Parts: sequence; C-alpha cells; structure tokens
Amino acid sequence: MLPLVEFPTLVEHYAPFFKDVFSPEALIEFKRYISGLIVCENKTIEGINRLMLVESRNQSSLNRLLTESPYEIEDLNQARLQMLESVAGTKVKPRGILSLDDTLLSHYGKEFEEIAKLYDPVSEGYVWAHDLVTLHYSDELTDYPLLFQLWKPVELEKLEQGMRAAGIVFKAEKEALKETEPRKWRGYLLRAWKRRVKQYPELNALYDTKLTIARDLLQKWVQAHPDCDLPVTFDDWYTQAEFCQFIDQTLGLAYVGTLSDTDQVNLKTGLTTLREFANQLKQEHLAAVQQGQPPLFEKITIPYKKDKEDYYTYCNTHNLRNFGKQRLVINYRQADLSDDPAFFISNRLIWQAAGITRIRRHRWPVEVYHEEGKDEGLDQYQLRGFRPIQRHVALVAVVYSLLRIAQQDVLFQRELQQQLQITPEGSAAFWRRANQAQALWCLGLFISAGLAQGQTLSKILALVIRAICHS
Repeated sequence: MLPLVEFPTLVEHYAPFFKDVFSPEALIEFKRYISGLIVCENKTIEGINRLMLVESRNQSSLNRLLTESPYEIEDLNQARLQMLESVAGTKVKPRGILSLDDTLLSHYGKEFEEIAKLYDPVSEGYVWAHDLVTLHYSDELTDYPLLFQLWKPVELEKLEQGMRAAGIVFKAEKEALKETEPRKWRGYLLRAWKRRVKQYPELNALYDTKLTIARDLLQKWVQAHPDCDLPVTFDDWYTQAEFCQFIDQTLGLAYVGTLSDTDQVNLKTGLTTLREFANQLKQEHLAAVQQGQPPLFEKITIPYKKDKEDYYTYCNTHNLRNFGKQRLVINYRQADLSDDPAFFISNRLIWQAAGITRIRRHRWPVEVYHEEGKDEGLDQYQLRGFRPIQRHVALVAVVYSLLRIAQQDVLFQRELQQQLQITPEGSAAFWRRANQAQALWCLGLFISAGLAQGQTLSKILALVIRAICHS
C-alpha cells in the first residue's frame, strides 16, 4: 500500500517493447496501470490512481487507457510475446508444452456487459462471472499465457433466427417454452444447435462455445508458428472426441487429454469403465507382485520444474469409446496403488508413459496462472464495458509476463540487485515483493530529497499519508 513516487525498475526496463503499441501519452498511462497492478493491493483504477505520486493525474486518464486509447489488444499481446522471446529463459523452446484451460472471473451483481450466471465448481454454486479461456505455454524454466479470449454467452435471438434461416424447424410444444419457461427454451435451442451444427456448418458462426474458442486459439497459434510443433494438453472437460480429432487431423499436433473413471474402454470382453478396468489391473498387479512376477504398473520418474516426481503407471494402446485407438496411461502416486488413479490418453500410439505423463504434468501451470493472475487483479475490474474488460485482462497478462521474465533475465536482475543490494530468488512472488521493496526504497529517497531541499517532514508526509488513506 506504498505510494509510488517513480515507476518500478521492472516496468521501465521492459517498457520499450511496448512503445510502438501506444502513443507517447498512452505509454505513460500504460506504465502507471502496470505499476499499480504490480505494487498496489487495491488494483482498481481508483485504487491505483490514488497511490500514484509519480505522473499524478486525474483518474479519467487511466480510464481512457481501457476505454478510448486507440491501441489493439492483439498488438499489445504480440509485443508481450516478443518481450518474452528476447530472453533465453522465457522464449518458446522445442520441448515446451501448450495447455488449455478456462477460469471464472466472478463478480457481485450482473451490471457487466456479457456477464452470465455460471456454475462454479469451487463454490459448487452459480455465480455471476465472465469465463476466460487461455492457451498457455510451459517448459522446465518458465510458463506464461500465449493467447486468451473471454467467452460470450449465446445470443438466443441471433441463434434462433440463424437456425430458422438454415431451414431448421422447431417443435411447436418447445416453441411455447420461449414465453412460459425461457430457461428451458434456451436449453432446448442450444441442444438443437449442437445436434445440427455438423449437418449445417453455417451454424458455427452463430455461437462460440469454449471449445470453439480453444480451437480458434490453437489454430491461430499454429498458423503464426507453423514450424513450432508443440504438444497440447488439457483436462477432462476439453477431452471431447471432436476436439481431439480437430487437433490430430486438422492441426497435426500431438495431444494428451484426460478421461474420467466413467469413460469406457473396449476390451475383448466388451465395453467397461476405466474405473473397472483400473481395478482389474490393480488386482492383477498386486497378485503378480506377491508372486514375484513382473508388475503391471511400473515405476517411472519424470522431471518437472527442476524437480522429479514418481508415478506407478500402466501404458498400452486401447480402443476408447468415441475416441478410437489411443495410447492409454493409468497413473497412481502410491506404490501400493492405494490412491485414486488418473487416466490420460494420447494420439501418439508409440509414446511411452513417462513422456505422456510429463506433458500432462505441464497442464498445471495454466491453473497457477489463473490463480496468481487473480492476485495481480485479473478479476478486479470495475468498468462495465466488455472491451475495457478485455483490455484489463490483456494488461494483467503483461504483468504476469513481467514477473516471469524477471526470473530469467540476468541483466535485469543485476540492475535491481545493484539498487536494492539483495540476492535475487527464483519465484514470481519474490519479484512481486522486490517491486514493493523498491517502492519503499524510492519513497525513502523521495522523503530524503524533500528534506534536503528544505521541506518539512510534516509537509512531505502529508502527501504520502493522503495517498495511503484514500487508496
């Protein structure tokens, strides 16, 4: 909650990467906003502006950065990625991994454009929220968001008109729901759209689901990086047959998906759930171990973020219902297989368990980004318009990327080390605290300079106290 009397070294050091995105005036507002997101506890525009003793301006200036300034989010994101490519530790590497996930940016009230009542698995209830879909990059040294997009709820009138224009006829008793039970009408319309979208490709343009957004993000990345053949991993919600087929056949990428224990595998004895199959294998494994025979679940060790993790794994090629032939991996963490198993599939039928498990392990950083991003203000916006909210999300991605590049940029670390006389550590949390410490250092220099110029301590502190009390 310290007032900022100058921009953090972190912001000034990397600001040149963004000079072509903004006008000179907007670049100052960009630095103010980014600095506030890094250092301030209250990450709203009002909270940031009140702590800004550097380039102190009216709050409307920061508002305009999000609402009126003529820059494009795509240009901002491209500049962010170019910044990350400038340092060896954060550039995209051949053994890197792509992951997909989404998160709810929840709010009290519904006075936000494109907000919807969505189910939150954490609170196990419905909340007003925007849903952010992220394509994330991860390797052994770093991770950060590549591309992202906010989901929009379906426009029912547009959907209905488009389906009618395609010649789709609705049942009379279902049409009556439009007036009597709108929620049931919405569900019927969406189910009808989903059933017919393959038959009528023009219906795709009527509504972007989270899967559609994920598909588009992946396609955009592949088109921009045709020689960057990275595998992609995702959780069980995204592991849907049509989506996996798109990744495999259209994009030509390897994937590692996740199945639930209720998904089915086709054995010689017929279809059975993965839960039943794992239990069967477990019993056979324990019997084999007891009799001194080769185990069905072998111990593997994988590298992850400079650490090593052990798993007990079964790996083979099986025919999975809806998916066809897949490389199936069943993993336990305990040697006696007493914990719950995890089920992964891959379209690369010659891959082994260690490689598949390593790739799937790199799905976790996207969840970390969503949680740490919320600490940086990802869901702390107050502007109601959808475009300003999108810009805010893009600016938080810049903050996260700055903290990531600081972990790997030796030249920057030396610069900050000389100023603060500290030994740099590796975590993003350290670099967040280092920027707060620098704010304290600069505040001390500000007070010292004021005293040297003959100002009274009470006069200098009055300005500081006012900023703190109103933040």
